[in-house]
Amino acid sequence: MGSTSPATSPLAPKSFPTLPSVAGVRTATAAAAIKYVGRDDVLLCAFNPGTAVAGVLTQSLTASAPVHWCRRLLNVGQAEALVVNAGNANAFTGQVGDKSVERSIEAVCDALGTRPSRVFTASTGVIGEPLDDSKIPAVMEGLAADLAEGGFEAAAKTIMTTDTFPKGATAKARIGDTDVTLVGIAKGSGMIAPDMATMLSFIFTDAKIPASVLQTMLSAGADKSFNCITVDSDTSTSDTLLLFATGATDSGLPDDIAADDPMLSGFRAALEDVLLDLAHQVVKDGEGASKFITIEVSGAETDGAAKKIGLAIANSPLVKTAIAGEDANWGRIVMAVGKAGERADRDKLAINIGGIAVARFGLRVDDYDETPLAAHMKGTDIHVHVDVGIGDGRATVWTCDLTHGYISINADYRS
Repeated sequence: MGSTSPATSPLAPKSFPTLPSVAGVRTATAAAAIKYVGRDDVLLCAFNPGTAVAGVLTQSLTASAPVHWCRRLLNVGQAEALVVNAGNANAFTGQVGDKSVERSIEAVCDALGTRPSRVFTASTGVIGEPLDDSKIPAVMEGLAADLAEGGFEAAAKTIMTTDTFPKGATAKARIGDTDVTLVGIAKGSGMIAPDMATMLSFIFTDAKIPASVLQTMLSAGADKSFNCITVDSDTSTSDTLLLFATGATDSGLPDDIAADDPMLSGFRAALEDVLLDLAHQVVKDGEGASKFITIEVSGAETDGAAKKIGLAIANSPLVKTAIAGEDANWGRIVMAVGKAGERADRDKLAINIGGIAVARFGLRVDDYDETPLAAHMKGTDIHVHVDVGIGDGRATVWTCDLTHGYISINADYRS
C-alpha cells in the first residue's frame, strides 16, 4: 500500500455493526510497527480452556508459515489463544518464517500460561519479506494485560491491510432451549479467489460444540460463501478461516451429536449467515471496486459445473472491465461460458442481466432494447443470470468490477 490509504469503498456499509461480547473470548490490540505507523497491527485473542476450534486453510502450495502451523494444530481441535499480525504475511520466508512463528507462539505461551499446541496464528501483508520476530514478543506483555471482553471493531481494524473498512458480522442462534451468540470479523480486499475460505476471518461463539462437528459445519459454510467469491482470481498464500467455540454456554448437546442433527439447524443457519455476510463485505471492499456483482448460473450439468461457469464469468477481466465501464457487452459473458470447460449448449443458452432478457435459445432476443439494461449497469448492484440449458446444476458466485483503482493500489503496494 502506498503512502496514502485508498478512499473507503463506495460499496462499504454505512457503519460497523454493533458486535456483542462473546462469553469466553477476550481481545486486545497493539501497535508493533511491523509495517504501519500510527495504528495497531497485532491482535491477541484469549479463550476459555477447552475451547473447540475448526478451520479451513488455503490450498496454495506456497502457503505461509502461519498456515502450516495452524494446519498441524487443527488435528488437536482445542485453542486457548490466537495471535494475528498485519503488514507482513510471513510467507515464502523459509525456515526463518517458521522460527518467527515459533518465537511469537512462545511469547503468547509465556504471557498467558498456555501450551504451543493451543495457540493459533495468522499473518497478512507483503509476501517474501522476513518478519522481524522481535516485534510481536515486544508487545505481548502489554497485550496480555489489556485483554478484555468485546473489542471486535478494534480487532477488525487491526488485521486490515489494503482494506478500506473493517468487516464484522453477528448472529444469534438457538440450540434446544438455549440462545448462543456468533460474532465474526474478516479482512480481505485483494488477492481474493479463496480455495478454502477467506483471506483472514475469525468466528467466535459461546456455544459448546465438538470440534469435529464444528469442522463439518465450517467447511460446508465456507463452500457456500468464501469459496464462492472472487476479486481478482488470485488465491492468497495466507487464507485462514478459524471458528472458535468456547463452550461457555452449554446447551446440553449429546457428545455424539452429528453436524446434520436438527438440534443444530439454527446454529448452522446462523453460521452460514455470518460467513456469507463477511464474504460479501470482502467483495464490496475489492481493491478499486465500484460495483457488487452477483452471478447466478442454472441449468448446468452439476452444481460443480455451475460454479465453475460462474467463476469463469466472475474472473473474466473483459466481463469485469465492461461492467466497470457500464457497458452492456453481454457477448463477453457468452465468451466466459464457453471457455469454462463445462458442458453448454449454444442453442439453449439464456442470459438475463438485471432481470432483463438479453438472449434466449442461443440468440439475442427479438425485441432486445439496451436502454433498460444500460440503466441497470449504472447502478452499484449488478445481477447476471445465465441458464446453460443442460441439467439441474445451480450455483451463485459474487465478484466486483475491475477498475483502474485496482492497478493503482497494487502497483505501489510495497512502497
